[in-house]
Amino acid sequence: MNKKRSRLNNFYLFCYIGLLPTVLLYFIFRIIPIVDTFRLSFYSWSVLGVGNKFIGLENYFKLFSDKLFITSLVNTTLFAILVVSFSVAISLALAIMLNNKRMERFSPIYELIYFLPVVTPMVPVAVMWKWIYDPQYGLLNYFLSLFGISPKAWLVYPELALYAIVIMSVWKIVGYYMMIFLVGLKNISKEYYEAALIDGAVGWQVFRYITLPLLRPIVLYVLVVATIQAFNVFTQVYVMTSDIQGAPGRLVRVLVYDIYENGFRYFKMGYASAEAVILLLIVLVLTVFEFRVMGKED
Repeated sequence: MNKKRSRLNNFYLFCYIGLLPTVLLYFIFRIIPIVDTFRLSFYSWSVLGVGNKFIGLENYFKLFSDKLFITSLVNTTLFAILVVSFSVAISLALAIMLNNKRMERFSPIYELIYFLPVVTPMVPVAVMWKWIYDPQYGLLNYFLSLFGISPKAWLVYPELALYAIVIMSVWKIVGYYMMIFLVGLKNISKEYYEAALIDGAVGWQVFRYITLPLLRPIVLYVLVVATIQAFNVFTQVYVMTSDIQGAPGRLVRVLVYDIYENGFRYFKMGYASAEAVILLLIVLVLTVFEFRVMGKED
């Protein structure tokens, strides 16, 4: 008995020692920066080291009177709502379609086609879509001209640019969520569908009472990941948009770009840290809300 307990203790000790380097790295590169960001948000802090002092909640009060921050928050929220809604809905629909027996033969080909944008780096994808949206030579305007629609400057006007970036972002990520949904669908036992068929359930009834409840953990995971990614949008906005003077990211201002500009252009690290804390809290609240809603049993 003592030998077994000793072996078990040695096994646990080996596991803890093996995990220690990873835990230390995670603590150093994740936990400490998060804690330090919270600390800096209460300071007037410049990377130049000039006039650093504790100011309490002053940065947070300034945020909600800052028009640029409010604009960034509104744009990011609208972007997140549209991208999460469309990407989850489209990816789920594609996954259900490819899980059909009739599509089984061609499913790997479609999976490859839809997943190619996911593995392509964001910068070249953003550049490619910037060419597609070009007002003079873009493929989109050429396609629309075939139907008599006049060309649009998609990335010049803010009211169009945001939706143009939403379309690109959905196209970029939908294959990833589709693959996750496919894994979940393939793990649902066929017996449930056979029983539903015997009971006379068809179409929407099967999806509502069989597929969706059994797919709930996968839907929750996709919703949480999609929300986090959408609120952290930066690269495509930075690459695809510019103002009249050519400064990137200003036409469609989002939270991460605003944080980047305040921290690394104006060197207001305390103010940028307060913005980062607000972003973290927004994502945290939405994640908890999604867990509460999707975690409920019918």
